[in-house]
Amino acid sequence: MKKEYKIKSYCHIKNQSVWVNGDLAYTLEAEDFSGFAKSTYKSLGLKYPKFFKMDNLSKLAFLASEFIFKEEVLDELENNIALVFSNNASSLDTDRKHQDSIQNTEEYFPSPAVFVYTLPNICMGEISIKHKLYSENSFFIFARFNAEHLQLYANGLLQNGKAEKVLSGWINFDDNNYEAFLYLVEEEGEIKHNTEEIIRLYHIL
Repeated sequence: MKKEYKIKSYCHIKNQSVWVNGDLAYTLEAEDFSGFAKSTYKSLGLKYPKFFKMDNLSKLAFLASEFIFKEEVLDELENNIALVFSNNASSLDTDRKHQDSIQNTEEYFPSPAVFVYTLPNICMGEISIKHKLYSENSFFIFARFNAEHLQLYANGLLQNGKAEKVLSGWINFDDNNYEAFLYLVEEEGEIKHNTEEIIRLYHIL
């Protein structure tokens, strides 16, 4: 008999606000994402200087994961939590910055600090390093939010013993338009982990 999994917690970040489990956790009127991200980071009381070197997509994913993980008791050595993210813009925001740095032949100076983020899955690497995650991780590119695929993939990882928990969802950043929706799947929780519930939570705001 297959186990039934639940959504233990979830987080939205959009419109300069952070919502955790449907409740407003933080908000700020900021001119751009950079200011909002910096202020949100400070509100969490974190001491992780590497955050300021991340690209926008990684900062968005990092912040959403922190709001979820701060309620979890995580091991200092290793945590068996898989990451399954998706979006429709890939790493386009950073790709543009990298392209700008190489297209001008007179001022040709590609930045390694920018180039390293020209893959969307790097944001998962940043979270994995911070929380010592050595489990499976996958980043999917869809035209729109695909709850069914995420649900099936997460369940497969859990049922096959690839992870004890799965942090899954949508992390999208494109030209200062951003949206994060992450949720934690495990055996404990009050919300059923099925496509209908995932879609409901995604559209809750």
